Amino acid sequence: MSSFSKIIAGTMTWGVWGRNYSTSQMSDLIVEAFSMGITTFDHADIYGGYTTEASFGNAFKQSKVERSSVQFVSKCGIQLPGTERPLAVKHYDYSKEHIVKSVELSLQNLNTDYLDVLLLHRPSPLMDPHEIGSAFEQLKIQGKVKSFGVSNFTPAQMDLLRTENLIEWNQIECSLTQSEAMFNGSTNHMMQNQIGIMAWSPLGSFFKDDNPQKTRLKLLMKKMCEIYNASEDQILLAWLLKHPAQIHPVVGTTQGSRLKDALDSLKIKLTLQDWFLLLEASLGHEAP
Repeated sequence: MSSFSKIIAGTMTWGVWGRNYSTSQMSDLIVEAFSMGITTFDHADIYGGYTTEASFGNAFKQSKVERSSVQFVSKCGIQLPGTERPLAVKHYDYSKEHIVKSVELSLQNLNTDYLDVLLLHRPSPLMDPHEIGSAFEQLKIQGKVKSFGVSNFTPAQMDLLRTENLIEWNQIECSLTQSEAMFNGSTNHMMQNQIGIMAWSPLGSFFKDDNPQKTRLKLLMKKMCEIYNASEDQILLAWLLKHPAQIHPVVGTTQGSRLKDALDSLKIKLTLQDWFLLLEASLGHEAP
């Protein structure tokens, strides 16, 4: 885990689901992120309707960045109906055959021989830990995946898989505006079992929704930005980074300047009382 950059670059909106960057534009962003010290890139096979991994792979090849200097995370399991896959229904497939086939396709698309981490994208009610364990074992032996994890799994769902495998990561939704994982036992469970935490949507809904929660936070945020000489997004990340679980935010921006801002948030050390003031503003009441 120590080789992963504290800020992880999320690629979901780099392709057709967002900016739709050209190969050169994507390559430039990879180089810019790498030059700042962001070495970990988060993917999923479904991003861009199963197209973004290949776009990134071409861009990474053009970037000339050494593969051994970066880490690729990807996810599999969601079967998403669309042009690439004319399926009858969205579903989850965690058969050994599908997991192995998904990894091999991701490797091909990313122009790499291995994934640093493979995550099961979302839990399925039909998960068979023995089947998943067999797939993981084969991929590990073949050197195609270095380590394994899950995404959006509860403690009980992780424990089901841990009977067969070593789950090293869980990528969850976690932020100041969506802090449930800190109160429902999830972060405690992962700390107890030495499972690394990646947080998707680490800025939460602050820049998306207009609601009473945002109104409360906005009033306090003005003061916090002045105290810490920081932007709102940096305060939001600093709040998440203070957690003792050593959370890795997955920052989904497509702009180098925003990645730089995210890195600078690592320097912000919120006081204990300011952390709880922000939590209280988010919840709308005292901390439980």
